[in-house]
Amino acid sequence: MSNKSEALGTEPIGKLLIKQAVPASIGILVMSLNILVDTIFVGNWIGPIAIAAINVVLPISFFIAALGMAIGIGGASIISRALGSGNKERALRTFGNQISISILLTSTMVFLGLFFINDLIPVFGGKGDIFEPAKVYYRIVLYGVPLLALSMMGNNVIRAEGKPKFSMISMIVPSIGNLILDYIFIYQLDMGMAGAAWATTISYGLSFLYILYFFLSDRSEIKIRFHHLGFNWSVLKEMSSLGFVTLARQSVVSVTYLFMNNILFEMGGESSIASYGIIARMLMFALFPVLGVTQGFLPIAGYNYGGHKFERVRESINRAILYAAGLGLLIFIVIMSFPEAIVSVFTDDAQILAQTPKYMRWVFAATPIVAIQLIGAAYFQAIGKAVPALLLTLTRQGFFFIPLIFILPHFFGEMGVWISFPVSDVLSTIVTGYFLNREIRKTLKV
Repeated sequence: MSNKSEALGTEPIGKLLIKQAVPASIGILVMSLNILVDTIFVGNWIGPIAIAAINVVLPISFFIAALGMAIGIGGASIISRALGSGNKERALRTFGNQISISILLTSTMVFLGLFFINDLIPVFGGKGDIFEPAKVYYRIVLYGVPLLALSMMGNNVIRAEGKPKFSMISMIVPSIGNLILDYIFIYQLDMGMAGAAWATTISYGLSFLYILYFFLSDRSEIKIRFHHLGFNWSVLKEMSSLGFVTLARQSVVSVTYLFMNNILFEMGGESSIASYGIIARMLMFALFPVLGVTQGFLPIAGYNYGGHKFERVRESINRAILYAAGLGLLIFIVIMSFPEAIVSVFTDDAQILAQTPKYMRWVFAATPIVAIQLIGAAYFQAIGKAVPALLLTLTRQGFFFIPLIFILPHFFGEMGVWISFPVSDVLSTIVTGYFLNREIRKTLKV
């Protein structure tokens, strides 16, 4: 087995970060663009209620898919450090356990999700006119979620091997497939919400097939055997502690959707949920380069930390924050300059066009500084320190944002919900910056 991943410990950090971050950014861009265009198609070809319906279903399916992401990132941290220290058997054992636990957990969650379908949808804001289209979309999409979970798990392992281009392709394939199928099922066949759902589900299958092809081909260094699939409690324990960081973050995202959908429904009805649906898609889309830098940073930090190359770890932190902050500033300028034009792409509804641009400006107000929070939390996860990674990951939405959306509306009405975004960004960045700086001074002594 050729150890091509050794480039993570030898190439110049600046070049390496770009090499890792650009494919990750492109992959996230295409995936986010897929979600964005999907929302545009649904909004224009079905209607604004359909946007609200998808926004209700998203956190439920997102949580189940997040199990795969959590297992992927938790295991990828172990694999990166194992490859960095030359322990290939541990990398193989970890990947085998990732596959087994992903299948077990996601299949169980899908069964429960379908069994409690009529209870879950109203809890997440699927009330009034939103309930029926949300139910149609939810049932079909849930069938494909295990494939999405396996794909997200495999994607992170591919990146841990130091092969970001293939990770990028694994995100591009389903995104392009979904857009083509959207056009066929929604526009040509007039299948409505069911068409949107089947396009999404089939695209999950396309992603899974590509990742399966990668690991079965000679392009992958990680060639597991049947015995690697058996549960190893040492690996599972470490993977769970690190993966729980990601799962907790994604769970908080789902809880945030739950609270936001219900609070906004009470304050502004279906139109406010539709506004949130548009802004949520823009958050996924617009931050793609910042998230790409964060994803590219993870294997570099983990590999070099595992090899005790602390000077390279410090440089990777500094450069990742610099690159991500610069990109965040560009995003901020674009959003602040053209919010009306952006919203008009999604819908021609007069009420949504009137209220969403001002909300969007508030949501993106602190974008230039979020790099510190994202890179800081990612660093602790990359080096295997689960507790600080978990706490820092939860600072923004768990410790600050969720309490604020209950407190600020008492003083500012519905606008208080939107002001909560930048306030939580600033507070979480201050906390993360403090602990990251302390850890660097304490641990990364050159």
